[in-house]
Amino acid sequence: VSDFFFPGMGGVEAHIYMLSQCLIKRKHKVIVISRAYGNRTGVRYMTNGLKVYYIPLAVFQLPSGRVSFPTLFGSFPVFRNIVLRERVQIVHGHQACSSLSHECMMHGKSMGLKVCFTDHSLMGLADASSIHVNKILQFSLRCVDHCICVSHISKENLVLRAGLNAAKVSVIPNAVDASILTPNPRKRSPDRITIVIMSRLVYRKGTVLLVEVLPEILKRHSNVDVIIGGDGPDRQMIEEMIDKYQLSGRIQMLGFVLPAKVRDVLVQGHIFLNCSLTEAFCIAILEAASCGLLVVSTNVGGVPEVLPGDMVVLADPVTSSLIAALDKAITQVPFVNPDRLHEGVANMYSWHNVASRTDKGGPEPVWACDAPGSLQDPVPDRSGVWQTLMYYGDGRCTALLAALLVFPREPD
Repeated sequence: VSDFFFPGMGGVEAHIYMLSQCLIKRKHKVIVISRAYGNRTGVRYMTNGLKVYYIPLAVFQLPSGRVSFPTLFGSFPVFRNIVLRERVQIVHGHQACSSLSHECMMHGKSMGLKVCFTDHSLMGLADASSIHVNKILQFSLRCVDHCICVSHISKENLVLRAGLNAAKVSVIPNAVDASILTPNPRKRSPDRITIVIMSRLVYRKGTVLLVEVLPEILKRHSNVDVIIGGDGPDRQMIEEMIDKYQLSGRIQMLGFVLPAKVRDVLVQGHIFLNCSLTEAFCIAILEAASCGLLVVSTNVGGVPEVLPGDMVVLADPVTSSLIAALDKAITQVPFVNPDRLHEGVANMYSWHNVASRTDKGGPEPVWACDAPGSLQDPVPDRSGVWQTLMYYGDGRCTALLAALLVFPREPD
């Protein structure tokens, strides 16, 4: 369950789709519940019979994207109908900013189902918006049997934000389909070096650093060109930089790039540049390395956990450090073997491995949890006393709200 799914584009959407496909191949029945996207409402079917329910709900805009309006009970009638029709046993919510996932996880627990949650992002602890989201997490994740994070830094962040027991949180990284993201050196320019940037053009992705780094690098290296793929509110800032320094002949703006075309863009480059100011994992650098590009990235969040040192050049999120890292990468380009980079990614990351670790029967089952009502228990503890104590830790008002939302009746 998540507000973020296809036809929306992003790491969460791709993660849910690929994990679903691999779980289906492991003989599980998987359905996806998401909000409606324009005229895409009702039931749709995707590859391998993946069934997707697009629920028509009111939406509003957040920095992370459009999400359904939180109503607590608004999605419950449809959700209950889906659960009974599909004979659902486990509810798996994705992304902290998805109100639909939080609601369905709470309602799922009230129906005696097992509940799991995967967090894909890092969030702060001090600003106003983060404080509100973290308080919602503390309440919502009380009913979760187990949590998954995509990096160890993300696990630390979630444990602090939600006040969770670290033993209930597992780390399972993202992955890529290396069989599709293959290098093709023939698409590269033989006498020039191309730097590729593929990201949403928003502040969090470091566009402020980008407009300072690119003019200096192009000034120092006359044989370097830049390709920028992606769109966002900061695109105008980059276009103004191109006009100011008269770089229209050396910087190519592609705008929004369809996922099916991402590999065609990446294989044209020698270096991939990531200027993100915060990242839980950064699947983009994994895709670039799989296509044979040397990666230059800011050393933030979970980025240092993604690739080994011989595949990435890390820099502090400041202009001077990024320029120095790019200078170093440009000198290393003649010695980079694209096929070796691709093989390294293919050996380290696989969606089938992610699915096996997420699956109950995997080598590291994420369902292992000693708390009452865990997925190892044959019968979950649905007692009102235990749930009252569980929610009372967040405050008296929270416990009263939980009594209305998630307390099931005692079994007959």
